[in-house]
Amino acid sequence: MRGLAYVLTVISVIGLAFWAYHENYETQKAISESEQLQRDIGAARSRLSILRAEWAYLNRPNRLRDLAELNFDRLGLLPLRPDQFGKVDQVSFPPVVEFGFEGVTEVSSTGADLEDGGI
Repeated sequence: MRGLAYVLTVISVIGLAFWAYHENYETQKAISESEQLQRDIGAARSRLSILRAEWAYLNRPNRLRDLAELNFDRLGLLPLRPDQFGKVDQVSFPPVVEFGFEGVTEVSSTGADLEDGGI
């Protein structure tokens, strides 16, 4: 009986060692993937900050004004005037739809109807 206990103990120690070995490599793999994702996130943030800086540079008011002046004939842009804006009463809103509720039974969610035996 004692020999069987030793054999089972040795087999369980070998099984646990294999499991620990496997988990160690899985953990190292997960850590390396996490580090790679962190590097990718850092690179994406760097690219995003560069793109934002380029966008701000391209949308400078002086540059846009110069471009509008250079392409004035092609674009046909004119300055905005107050009379170009409409008034609220000139907007055509969709007609109001009236729903008729004649003959509709009211439904109550209170428990008063249940106390009288009604369902």
